[in-house]
Amino acid sequence: MTTAGQAPGQAQANLIAIPRDWAYDFLLFTHRNPKPCPVLDVLDAGETVSSLKQDADVRTHAPRYRIWEHGELVAEPENATEHWRDDLVTFLIGCSFTFETALTNAGVPLRHVDQGRNVSMFVTDVQCRPAGRLHGPMVVSMRWIPESLVDIAHKVTSLMPAVHGAPVGAGDPHLLGIDDVHSPDFGDAIEPEPGDVPVFWACGVTPQAVLMKSKPPFAITHAPGQMFVTDMPDFAYRVG
Repeated sequence: MTTAGQAPGQAQANLIAIPRDWAYDFLLFTHRNPKPCPVLDVLDAGETVSSLKQDADVRTHAPRYRIWEHGELVAEPENATEHWRDDLVTFLIGCSFTFETALTNAGVPLRHVDQGRNVSMFVTDVQCRPAGRLHGPMVVSMRWIPESLVDIAHKVTSLMPAVHGAPVGAGDPHLLGIDDVHSPDFGDAIEPEPGDVPVFWACGVTPQAVLMKSKPPFAITHAPGQMFVTDMPDFAYRVG
């Protein structure tokens, strides 16, 4: 179940828990790649409650999790408790679902929400800046936006840099190394309406692409599009 369109007005977050001896590398990676990996919170090793949602456990609050071993996906449980380790450092990273209420309020339609689907996500050929042992490509989310509203979508989202901010591309998907916008790497294919153009935002699933390339021994993430919903209002991440 995707959390797109759920909990309107509340910030949502991507989640990755990584062993403590890899946590500095990951923190450095987020610092060097703030567009796809804007950090909202970092928990101490073994800690399971974030200040962003004090009545929730990071091991159980997302609808579905992914368990990774040496870059391979080995399980997708609804509850990650039995996989938990006390040396895991959890990062909560901004999610573009957070700015979707603002887009709706500005009159920008959300085709994936209207169709009851997850947003489309693609691995690009844009390489993130490496950090320590971590390297890999940027992932983007794509929304079909009426061409006449692309400038408005750009303006609205640019005011929310903590949840990916302005788009990284619009129009030609080949500029990002995307061959077919109807065959996403994560999420669902979305049907456009006449006059729509594809618009791409940096995506917090990027760490999962980095896990596949860098192959740390263990990690836990959320499943793409099945986010950690916080108690923070979305406007808390709006600037200006």
